[in-house]
Amino acid sequence: MAIQKKTLDQVLAEQREYNAKRATGYRERALKLYPWTCGRCARDFERKNLSELTVHHVDHNHDNNPADGSNWELLCIYCHDEEHTKYENLVRYGSTSEKQVKAATFNPFADLKAKMEGKDS
Repeated sequence: MAIQKKTLDQVLAEQREYNAKRATGYRERALKLYPWTCGRCARDFERKNLSELTVHHVDHNHDNNPADGSNWELLCIYCHDEEHTKYENLVRYGSTSEKQVKAATFNPFADLKAKMEGKDS
């Protein structure tokens, strides 16, 4: 069986088509279910700026689209980017709540008075 070679333009076009088809389904349903308000910053949207309101998948699985919308929340593009940044940092660095950070003990100004008087310790 021959390996089919695709150009970058073909692959990108297929991906855009897939994304558009997938987004059209759940986006339209989410916009019918929920008020056009960002779930984080509470910014309201109208038809003229509705393209700035995104559907965020709570579990980050874009193929999990239950009919009741329980895996979706509407977020403005800024809050949506922030949410994904937090998730990427969690994946990359782990949870900060799991580790207890010890207090710093170094005091850079401990001998400042002596150093200013020329009495290095």
